[in-house]
Amino acid sequence: MRRIAPMLAGVRARFGAWLSRPLASFHLIVTIATLLTVLGLVMVLSASSVEAYADTGSAYGLFTQQVIYALLGAVMFYIALRTPVHLLRKLALPAFVASLVMLVLVLIPGIGKESGGARRWFEFAGLSFQPSEMAKVALVVWGAHLLASRRAEYATLKELLIPLVPAAVLMAALVVMQPNLSTTIAIGIILVALLWFAGVPLKLFLGVLGSGVVIAGVLAMTAGYRSARVRAFLNPGDDPQGIGYQGRQAKFSLADGGVFGRGLGQSRAKWSYLPNSHNDFIFAIIGEELGFLGCLAVIGLFALFVFAGLRIAMRSIDPFLRLLTATATTWILAQAMINIGYVIGLLPVTGLQLPLVSAGGTSTAITLAMFGIIANAARHEPEAVAALHAGQDGRFGRLLRLPKPEQYSPAKAAAARRAAIEKADRKRAAQREAQRRAAQQRERRRREDERRREDQRRHEQQRRRVEQGRRAELGRGRDPRRDDLRRGQALASDRRWDAASRSREDRDGYGERGFRR
Repeated sequence: MRRIAPMLAGVRARFGAWLSRPLASFHLIVTIATLLTVLGLVMVLSASSVEAYADTGSAYGLFTQQVIYALLGAVMFYIALRTPVHLLRKLALPAFVASLVMLVLVLIPGIGKESGGARRWFEFAGLSFQPSEMAKVALVVWGAHLLASRRAEYATLKELLIPLVPAAVLMAALVVMQPNLSTTIAIGIILVALLWFAGVPLKLFLGVLGSGVVIAGVLAMTAGYRSARVRAFLNPGDDPQGIGYQGRQAKFSLADGGVFGRGLGQSRAKWSYLPNSHNDFIFAIIGEELGFLGCLAVIGLFALFVFAGLRIAMRSIDPFLRLLTATATTWILAQAMINIGYVIGLLPVTGLQLPLVSAGGTSTAITLAMFGIIANAARHEPEAVAALHAGQDGRFGRLLRLPKPEQYSPAKAAAARRAAIEKADRKRAAQREAQRRAAQQRERRRREDERRREDQRRHEQQRRRVEQGRRAELGRGRDPRRDDLRRGQALASDRRWDAASRSREDRDGYGERGFRR
């Protein structure tokens, strides 16, 4: 013990000195992402080789597909690492809307691919894409952007919750319709993490959390296969060869591995004893082949990731990056703990994958993209920004040709917010002016229409009065046309009488006004 204590103290001192470097968080995130991805590829090859050979005649079928998605994820990691923060915030809302549109499209027969009773995938050129995985990242980025903006504007509690909570509920409802309860749980975790790190009141947070737990319980008990999983968790010995078979075999695999494991590639459970051994239950294969130490190493990597993620969130001065990093770290940690929990029997089976380790192309690529965003946030720590602008980017940064991050300035951010608010105010004022002019034009048209209708009504009334007068004169035996001054015309008999009178006057020599000529 006397020798071990100085060694531990020395390790702690060296690790602390290494953590004091400006880019320590960035290097931690990149290292953890690389180790988890490599471990996942190795374990997918080991766990899927038997099933792939039985299905396709090649032991590398699933492994090759996983490698393709891992390479795609590496490209997405690099793109996310180079993306400026302001562009990331600008693309947050369009990405969220696009994810909602894809969640709607995947439900349409003929567009979305159905497999195992669920319609969750698009398929292009032999590769499948699951839009619900992209939706999780879109919710993290857009939610962090929205809450950071509203917090800076001292928004009310209602403005903080709307439209974030309704939009997240809509996204979860679309995912439930696939059906996909595991991703719905992940969306709920993301929403709860966003509200927690945004600092909403505790009562409201507990209310949202309790509502989410109740809804998850109702969804778990409504569908037959979900309620069967819950029953298998509560009573694992009732149906050991049916619904409880998978969990039972996973525990056997873990027990078979012991402390040091049976050796890499020596698992017996993957020989069709453990269903989904390369996917949901890959942690059991890790325990069988690498033993307790291998499982401890995986848990240690996720623990180190949580340390690095929360360290980045605490050291960041940008509210958006702080919210984004803390929420993404919570989401990935929760997903890993739920997966490990149901493999070892502490939770009912949900189907959530072990991030970067389980076989699942879309999940691997999207999670690597999320790691890239977190690594980008690590490069925006104040010490890291100062070091990078001083030319201390190191070999890795020079190899990747990464751009220099911009230093976050509260004054510039406040000025940008004021400019955005003024622009929004001008836009709203222009909209109000346009609405006022449109209302005035509508009022003018309405008055003209009323005036036109009033003239028509008066004309109609006058016509009716004239018609009624004529009818009354005819009823008394008189010809109303003689007294009709408006016509200005006489009857034909009157015209004849006038002509006869003029002829007599001409004959008798009388002129007008009765004077004799």
